[in-house]
Amino acid sequence: MVDALGVAVVGFGWMGRVHTQAYARVRHHYPQLALRPELVTVAEEVPGRAEEAAERFGFASTTRDWREVAADPRVRAVSITAPNFLHREIGVAMAEAGKHIWIEKPVGLGADDARAVADAVSKAGVQGAVGFNYRNAPAVEAARELIASGGIGTVTHVRVRLFSDYAAHPEGALTWRYERERGGSGVLGDLASHGVDLARFLLGDIASLTADTAVFLPQRARPVGATAGHSRAAGGELGPVENEDYVSCLLRFASGARGVLEACRVSVGEQNNYGFEVHGTQGAVFWDFRRMNELGVSRGTGYQDQPVSTVHVGPGHGEFGAFQPGAANAMGYDDLKVIEAYRFLRSVAEGVPHGATLADAVHSAAALDAMARSAENGAWVVL
Repeated sequence: MVDALGVAVVGFGWMGRVHTQAYARVRHHYPQLALRPELVTVAEEVPGRAEEAAERFGFASTTRDWREVAADPRVRAVSITAPNFLHREIGVAMAEAGKHIWIEKPVGLGADDARAVADAVSKAGVQGAVGFNYRNAPAVEAARELIASGGIGTVTHVRVRLFSDYAAHPEGALTWRYERERGGSGVLGDLASHGVDLARFLLGDIASLTADTAVFLPQRARPVGATAGHSRAAGGELGPVENEDYVSCLLRFASGARGVLEACRVSVGEQNNYGFEVHGTQGAVFWDFRRMNELGVSRGTGYQDQPVSTVHVGPGHGEFGAFQPGAANAMGYDDLKVIEAYRFLRSVAEGVPHGATLADAVHSAAALDAMARSAENGAWVVL
């Protein structure tokens, strides 16, 4: 018996669409799922956008006020894909209304916001999932298993990189993403949040860190109308960019391993260059998001001049088998969000968490806050 689960999406920019498409696809890939998501309503304050989403994807109703979603008895689960400054208010309200929530990172403007949402979820007894999608890549899960099994010996150090050019154009509009009050941190929340989650997912808790940040494009033009994604604006009134374009960070893990995390949103020539290199006493493992289904693996007792092999992940790794029948058949970004939707819905069905949780969001946000403090005072910060 498959039960229907009424779901809503709050905020229908690009990520709202990605969540919606994941709900539409999830039972195609996971027919054993005990819940069938039904698109009840979409909330979006930009005029016409919710109606367009309903027409395209089949939501039963629309609203411009997310509070109507919280009060809607048809809705049992909510995707929160609104701007960062709304995460806390919407997340807490939905949890208190008894709705399960799938919320995008960074879950607010800082660790206090993430903790508030996590506490509300815990008190309400609902499930809470967070959009740390890169950990869902089968190759990343395979790397984690390899590391945990001692396959590369004792981990000594890791480098995590997240370079992109989405904000590199000088005509990029001065949207909420560049304001402290509404966007919070800049590249810290956008990209470094993923980097922290990957680092913890692979190596365990971070004990302390020190960081440096910079703003490379200090002014942008204000948009004259509604924006979505990373729109451009030319000729408008210039305003200040209030948060970071770049961060570099040294990490010390509880295990004793060391790490480097670097992220930039204005890297000309870099398109979604995300990945990691983990080194151990007997080997190493390498992953590049742009070659998402491959791992570079070095293992053995050669130590010096030890070769690196390319491993193509297959049905025996993570959730790969739900999408492709054999190794080296490609998966893509949206597939990672389908995995996320599956784990969220499975959590709702079983009453226990699967995948990234609000606790993971709190850990990430605490590390981001520590990076900001370290960049300001130049000191190491203990987490």
